[in-house]
This record gives sequence, C-alpha cells and structure tokens, in this order.
Amino acid sequence: MFRFLSNRARRTLFGTVVIALCATSTAAQANRLEEIKARGKLICATLSGSEPLAFQDPKTRQYVGFDVDTCAAIAKRLGVALEHKPIAVEARIPELALGRVDVVAAAMGYTKERAEQIAYTDIHYQIPLKIIVASNSGIEKFADLAGKKISANKGSTPELYARSKIPGAEVVTYQDGSTGFLALAQGKVQGFAIAQATGARFIETTGGKFKFLDESLAFEPTGLGIKKGEPELLAAVNKALRDMEASGELDALWTKWYGPETRFKIVREKKLTPVSAFSN
Repeated sequence: MFRFLSNRARRTLFGTVVIALCATSTAAQANRLEEIKARGKLICATLSGSEPLAFQDPKTRQYVGFDVDTCAAIAKRLGVALEHKPIAVEARIPELALGRVDVVAAAMGYTKERAEQIAYTDIHYQIPLKIIVASNSGIEKFADLAGKKISANKGSTPELYARSKIPGAEVVTYQDGSTGFLALAQGKVQGFAIAQATGARFIETTGGKFKFLDESLAFEPTGLGIKKGEPELLAAVNKALRDMEASGELDALWTKWYGPETRFKIVREKKLTPVSAFSN
C-alpha cells in the first residue's frame, strides 16, 4: 500500500514514524525508576573519603556519613535496597551520563554549568562559605580585611565570593586547601576563604589559634544529581526528600554528622529549597 502514496504523503508518514520512535525511546530512557524497582536496589554514588559526607569508618571499614545515610533513606522510601558506590570527584557527572549510577550524592554544589549536564534534585542543604583568620589578628568582620590578602582554592566557589563580597582585599589562589591554610599560618595572607565544613578541620588542629569570622560569604546550595531525561526518578527522589524534611529526618541526619556535638558544629540554617530558586 505504501508504494501507492505520493512522495509528500510518504515523507509525512515517515516523519510521523520517526517522531513516534523518538518518543518511545525517550519514554524508555525516562523509565529508570521502573528499572530501579525491578532490580530491587538504588545505586547511589558518594565520595570515598570526605568526612562527614562519606568516608570509611576506621573500625568497621564500612562507608558512613551524611551522604551515605541520605542515600539509604531515599532507597528505603523507594522500597528498594541501597547499593553504595564510592567515586572520585571527577567521576561524578560521567558516572551519571554513562548510566552506571542512579543518583549521585557527592558534594554536588549547584552551578548553572553543572545543571546543563545533569538534573538536580531540590537543594537539601547549604554549607556556609566562611573566612578564617588568626584569633589574635584583630580582624572581626569583612571590612577589616580591606587592603589585606585572602587565600582560596583556585577556581573554587569561596574564591569567587571572596572577590565579590570583599572587593577591597586581594585574593591569592592556591591549588588546594592545605596550601591555602598554610599561607595563612605563615602570615602570607590575613584570611582564608573556605567552606565551613572543610575549614572546621583546619581550625580544630590549631588549638584556638584560628577562628571563623561571624559573617558568611554565601551559602553553597547542594543537591543530588540525576541523569537528565529521568523525570519519574527525579520526582520520586524529590518526594523522598520532601518527606524526610517534613518528618524531621533531614534535620536529624544533619545533627548527627554536622551538629553541635560534632567537630563541625554547623547549624542547618537553610531547609529544603526548590532548585528553581537557584536556576533563574
């Protein structure tokens, strides 16, 4: 019958078939949630050595941490088991793109550049970005850093915010946090811009010689990463996060790993926030 159609009719029919096939393919790709439920487990990736997010307990050698517990709670709400997969920072987006993991919970700070590559869940926590100074420096606020030097990791969010929030200071960049903090300890700079969770470890080891300023440069929004084109999975994970927020479980996990009884002593000031608040 097809041979009796005009060329125009053939093209129209062919186009319709192609569109239908694409739609079917997209629908199949968007069914990761069904795949997860069929296999009976959620493959959730975290970093391998970033306390308190995900690290090996020195006694049990099992991975523990805020991100690990978050993955387990989401898996439970999806009605499946958790398969935990430790990964490196540079593997986070590639592992999602290749479909090797379902969800990435690994310090995925929201940026518009990353949001072009992956889908973000709603933002479930925000870490304050702070400035560390010597306790005896007399520096108490950002304004006191005018005309002084601040160290930061090259290309990091703290570097960007230090430049914009303290324009009167000179920002000096280093390849890693340890080198940036050493510059402060040696007096080469008078401030060190760093995420509070990371900075707490430096302060802890110095016996009160250094402190955070009370002001925050910003709050870095962090969500979970999911492969683009997975609307059902994204909706299910967001629902799990909303349920965890409503029940107080997110607060409880934060208190367990970051709260006043931990070495980090960070208050969870920001609650679960729609990612749309950061994408405009």
